[in-house]
Parts: sequence; structure tokens; C-alpha cells
Amino acid sequence: MSCIRFNTPAQRLAMREHRPAMLTPEQAAALHPSPPVTESKIRRLRLLAEDANPKIRESVASSYHAPEDVLRKLAADPDDGVRGCVAKNESTPCDILRTLAGDRSETVRGWVAVNYFVPEDVMAALADDRSGTVRSLVKWKAGLAAAG
Repeated sequence: MSCIRFNTPAQRLAMREHRPAMLTPEQAAALHPSPPVTESKIRRLRLLAEDANPKIRESVASSYHAPEDVLRKLAADPDDGVRGCVAKNESTPCDILRTLAGDRSETVRGWVAVNYFVPEDVMAALADDRSGTVRSLVKWKAGLAAAG
């Protein structure tokens, strides 16, 4: 028995007509809205930001709902991964990104460079970073902006 499938023209037409519709990200998000952010969620984020496990703190640092004071505290975390998550979080305030642009970790500074919401003055400073990797990320991002 062959595993090759031969469909008739009518079957191919029926399959095309019944294929799933492709949704835009906005349409998919409208069909599956996020639950509201409650005080309980914010309390959990504050509690988890104090966890001994840096991976748990990274999850808080990545949350769009983390309060500014929590992000500020996590931006000074001893773990590079936690600070990196703050740096790449699109909801991190500009003044915290400015601070992280001077971080001792090349990886953290690199995440600041690729954050789309980093201020222009920070990008100018990162363009002269001591790390070639960070400078190349700034150049790469500038190339994306020029192409778009």
C-alpha cells in the first residue's frame, strides 16, 4: 500500500475552502484577552521579586505589570540574568534603562541596546560602549530603523 495521497480536484477545493483562517496577532489577542491586573497579582509580583531563586526574580523582571519600584530594585539585583530581564522589558521606565546602560555586564548593556523603548541619548552612549558586542547591537538596531 502506498502512502502517497491522491486527492481529486473537488477534494483539494474543499480542503482549501475549509482551511483555518489566519488571524493577525491583534485578532488573536482580541479573542483571548488577558485577565485584568489585580492588586493580588501585584502583591504576588512583589513577593516573587524577593525570592532566593534568580529565575523566579527574572520572571518578575520580565513582567509588563511589575511596578516601577520593583523594576528599580531588580535593576540593582546581583544576578546578571535578572538585570538583563529588566533591561529587555519593554515596560521598564527610561530612567532605569539609563542606569542599566552603564551596567558592569556586557549582556545587560546589550539588552538595553536592543530594547525598542530606550531613549535616543542612551543609544548614543551605547554606540561608544567599551564592548564591541554592544556597539554592534546598536549598529544592528540602527540598521533595522533605517530599513523600516
